[in-house]
Amino acid sequence: MLFALPFPAIDPVLIAFGPVAIRWYALAYVGGLLLGWRYMRHLAAKPPATMTPNQADDLLLWATFGVLLGGRLGYVLIYNPGFYLEHPVEILAVWRGGMAFHGGMAGVLLAIALFAWRQKLSFLAVGDLVAAATPIGLLLGRLANFINGELFGRTTDVPWGVVFPNGGPKPRHPSQIYEAFFEGALLFLLLYLLLRFTNIRHRPGLLGGVFLSGYGIARFGVEFFRQPDMHIGFIGPGLTMGQLLSLPVLAAGLALLFWAWKRPSI
Repeated sequence: MLFALPFPAIDPVLIAFGPVAIRWYALAYVGGLLLGWRYMRHLAAKPPATMTPNQADDLLLWATFGVLLGGRLGYVLIYNPGFYLEHPVEILAVWRGGMAFHGGMAGVLLAIALFAWRQKLSFLAVGDLVAAATPIGLLLGRLANFINGELFGRTTDVPWGVVFPNGGPKPRHPSQIYEAFFEGALLFLLLYLLLRFTNIRHRPGLLGGVFLSGYGIARFGVEFFRQPDMHIGFIGPGLTMGQLLSLPVLAAGLALLFWAWKRPSI
């Protein structure tokens, strides 16, 4: 018999007031946005000047819309278009889960581009600050996925395997925790150290390139332990949709790193 850790009995609903429920999943998004905003405000106050504190406050609203609209539409269009084509009202039921990071990233990039254009700021410099803060939201979001018992890993015999309520009787990789560590905590630490001990912000785009490359590598690797979406399964030579979407992210990150490194520093 395989050793397995029991799934922690954490109610996905933190507090309920009649039909109104406050869920850990929603709090993860709120917490990620607010903590990321405070961190960006802190970074913006340091040279080289990127934007004012008031502009950082405005960016929070733009980023929120980018995350929510891009993340939801990305999930609808990429991961389950058939279901939502038949049940279009369900597109609005975000409290049931269903957000795609790659869609959210596209939404945030568009929001940054519009914000920088309106405020006459450098898109790359603003993007660097957003990139530095994004792992905070990734960390909290993956922990919320674990609490929800969703996006679990493949079956395993490792001693830390977890029997998830909706994952059958066999222990599985807690892939949400893997992602929280690699895409969240470790990537945040890497970006923090670069900000703390180098002049990376003097080459706009370099920090963003590190984030995109780091996320692409981390997500591609963890997908080997994560259970593919049942309605999609494996694609091509045994890859998952998450891995296919991470390849262009990695390529864009490496290209941005090369381009930003070759440009003169500010």
